[in-house]
Amino acid sequence: MPYELVYFDIRGLAETARVMFTVAKQEFTDTRYSFAFGTPGDFSTIIRPEFDAAKAAGTLDASGGKVPYLEVDGKKIGQSKAIERYLAKQLGLNGSSDIEGAQIESVSEFIADFKNAYQKVRGIEDADKKKAGMEKWFGEDLPANMKLLETAVSGMGGQPGPWLIGSKVSYADISLYQFIAAPHGFFDDAEGAKASFQDCPKIKAAMEAVGSMEHLQEYFKNRKETMF
Repeated sequence: MPYELVYFDIRGLAETARVMFTVAKQEFTDTRYSFAFGTPGDFSTIIRPEFDAAKAAGTLDASGGKVPYLEVDGKKIGQSKAIERYLAKQLGLNGSSDIEGAQIESVSEFIADFKNAYQKVRGIEDADKKKAGMEKWFGEDLPANMKLLETAVSGMGGQPGPWLIGSKVSYADISLYQFIAAPHGFFDDAEGAKASFQDCPKIKAAMEAVGSMEHLQEYFKNRKETMF
């Protein structure tokens, strides 16, 4: 089945899907629209001619005029999380039963909650309050969230082994890896993110297992450096 993933030439909202393809050793077409700033860091000056042309031509109608979208056999799927969940099922990354699939999705919802909490801290306008908030986030809040998730996945009755849910790597492992452990992952403070789960043996084992995959290491080694 041919897959084409369409996004900008950045990691952003498409990178988890790219990593899923890589982990599953599934070939796909990685179509990237150019992305640049007229004035560095000023989003009002973004230059994206291929995207603008595609949007004007109606190519992005099925995805609400946005990217990423995934095209499969001529059908388009918009919204990054819908893409990820579809791929989890198609690429064998959704567990071995409906129960495991639901548990895997619950892990992704935990991560969404953690991201939302972090964005509130990140959005603090006062510089001193933001600095204090960030210190608390990485020193207290994120480690507490990881312990919460550790307790949750342990309580789901998972099998022995390195994976969060079930007996093989899943979307749960990949999405959490992208959140707290991947090179150029979700957080700018990569060391703070990695420190947060060192006292969580199940999470730590899963993150190390994902990170040790040779084909994934090769992907990161050869991945084009982008601004985000």
